[in-house]
Amino acid sequence: MNPHAAHPISLTALVQSVWRHKGLIVTLSRREIEGRYKGSLLGIFWSFLTPALMVTVFTFVFGEIFNARWAGAKTESHFDFAAALFTGLLVYNLFSECIGKAPALITSNPVYVKKIIFPLETLSIVTGIAALFHFAIAYTVVILLVAASNWTLSWTIIFTPVLIAPLLVMITGFTWMLSALGVFIRDIGQIIAPALTAMMFLSPIFYPLSSVSPKYSWIYSINPITFTIEQLRAVLLHQKTPDWGGLAMYSLISLAIAYVGFLFFQKIRKGFSDVI
Repeated sequence: MNPHAAHPISLTALVQSVWRHKGLIVTLSRREIEGRYKGSLLGIFWSFLTPALMVTVFTFVFGEIFNARWAGAKTESHFDFAAALFTGLLVYNLFSECIGKAPALITSNPVYVKKIIFPLETLSIVTGIAALFHFAIAYTVVILLVAASNWTLSWTIIFTPVLIAPLLVMITGFTWMLSALGVFIRDIGQIIAPALTAMMFLSPIFYPLSSVSPKYSWIYSINPITFTIEQLRAVLLHQKTPDWGGLAMYSLISLAIAYVGFLFFQKIRKGFSDVI
């Protein structure tokens, strides 16, 4: 295969590629998950322990030292605050884990570019699946927190996959874009880290969106994780069903970003072998 040949850009080609390489995607995803804890004493248990430690630290700092309380909570319990905070933090971690890896996704796997015929577009999907696995483990910590707090655990949590799916689609689109750019502009990786840190504090993670001044609401409206954070809290903490109209619009935007990302990736991937 000519590495400089044009690559298919249709959605049909993408779906066919994913289906054709589904076995490879599963294998690489498993290797990505297992490789994260390879050689550690606790192994995969760190997927549960890490979020538990994180929520303990954040709750102590914001709940105990800063004496922060969550607006809308039934009580001033630290468990109430921790459950609300960590729900938002989980969404951010899912986003930042993929986006943080994206700039080096291709450059860190040069053998896939130069040595063999490999479906490079699947690497972004593998990254998303691995991040989703860690999200699912950490989500059990949140459910336990909700059960231990004064929030009411409701059947509405069944909508969680419906809310996370469009976010994953959007993340995959961004990952395609950034991984392709990272091949040609290595500084992208240096920009992403501070950008993600800024994003963490400009997202309704440590505070509800209702507490933000209206004059700054536009910042949160363009934040790609704001909608998911607020909707996840709605189904998990407030016993509400999703905002279906908002979800439909968010899903359409996610699909558009994903396709643009895939299109961009496919258009410039023929130059990867010349740079790496």
